[in-house]
Amino acid sequence: MATLLSRISGLFAPVHRLLTTGKGPYIFTAIFMALSAIWVYFDQQSLIAFLLFLASAWFIYAMPTRPVYKLILGLILALGCVPVVGSRNIFYFEVIFQICVFAALALGLNIVVGFAGLLNLGYVAFYAVGAYLWGIFGSQQLYLLQSIPGTTPPNTPFLLSGDWFFLFLLLGMVLSAVIGILLGLPVLRVRGDYLAIVTLGFGEVIRVLANNLDKPINLTNGPQGITPIQRPVLPPGLESAVNSLLSPLVGRTLGEGEFYNLFFYLLALLILILCIIIVRRLDDSKTGRAWAAIREDELAAAAMGIPVVRYKLGAFAVGASFAGIMGVVFAANRTFVSPESFNFMQSIGVLSMVILGGLGSIPGVIVGSAAVVVLNLQVLQSLSLYLSSLRQSSAVIPIINFAWRDLSNQLDPAKYQRMLFGLILIVMMIYRPSGLIPAHRRSRDNAPPAVSEPDEDTASPNPEVKN
Repeated sequence: MATLLSRISGLFAPVHRLLTTGKGPYIFTAIFMALSAIWVYFDQQSLIAFLLFLASAWFIYAMPTRPVYKLILGLILALGCVPVVGSRNIFYFEVIFQICVFAALALGLNIVVGFAGLLNLGYVAFYAVGAYLWGIFGSQQLYLLQSIPGTTPPNTPFLLSGDWFFLFLLLGMVLSAVIGILLGLPVLRVRGDYLAIVTLGFGEVIRVLANNLDKPINLTNGPQGITPIQRPVLPPGLESAVNSLLSPLVGRTLGEGEFYNLFFYLLALLILILCIIIVRRLDDSKTGRAWAAIREDELAAAAMGIPVVRYKLGAFAVGASFAGIMGVVFAANRTFVSPESFNFMQSIGVLSMVILGGLGSIPGVIVGSAAVVVLNLQVLQSLSLYLSSLRQSSAVIPIINFAWRDLSNQLDPAKYQRMLFGLILIVMMIYRPSGLIPAHRRSRDNAPPAVSEPDEDTASPNPEVKN
């Protein structure tokens, strides 16, 4: 068996050498991105083509090429290929938009859990704060405080115009950071499992408040949610200018809804890039090293003079701000918010993205977010639709001669999302506990110390000689 494996590795050694040295990675990355984009362009319903198209972003990042080359290909992919592919199939815009949103959320939670070592099970509460902030002020809700939930008088005006959306991006970030600090002040007295329980309770408190603040004053409209919520007003002439560029490639003129899908994708991508820059700078700073010290041993960090409470509050504030700004984007994109969008399982979903990608790893968290979103929205849904089509046919399963139409609907893969995610986490904890892409700092910390060679000048030339 060992001989067979060595032969197989020997066969792939030239290919690996070709793809990692010289001009090989440059040519491979460009060809892979071009072929996957062409495939998904002409075959809009192919799941494999779309997965390969998403994988091209990973190859751009991972292949050993110059940063300038990575930047050029990344811009072509993000600003050229994705708008064209997404305009031809709107569902692709939805998938990539959710990847950007949840990647930003996972980066924020990664600061709290991966960098500072604070287990937060109520992180989605900050997401809800940002969403309800714009949901209340960007809708008619403040004119309906004395109305019965679900009843809106005709001609009710909006409180603010859509131009205020961009200001509320900053307000959502600031408000969520302040609430993160206010949460951290009392709960940082506890550690470990008790901290997880307290943050879990905070997340449920926010959800229950959103569900019940429809009386005596109808602030959140209760379980019915707030709708319609305004989208931002875009500059006049922008839609026609974008259509003039995309229409020849897409084959038709984009409508207003499709144009807003493109806008929210670009906005979420821009916010994600800013989050990545902030997290990278924090990780390489004095603050990041302090968080790492607190994560490894809080008592030792305090003994070295690190203000533990202040740095913990900073982790809560920064992580919460990422969720707050994405909550505002989510509310404007959906034009609807309700308490059911911010339940406990959302927090568990974001935490699973962090664990799957790798605690403390920035690229790992993004890859974990993309894997969970694609598995949830694309793979499982496609399998369920495929089984549904088989049930409507007269086909039978070979060998056992079982008719597909007799297969129960309870076996649809989409209904087993949580079980599948649980199995994935179990497997990861057993075989790869550091995640798909472990953090470099964690790898260095766990590396065995190097053995230093004795200095020739200080070593005794004749160890047998004794003084």
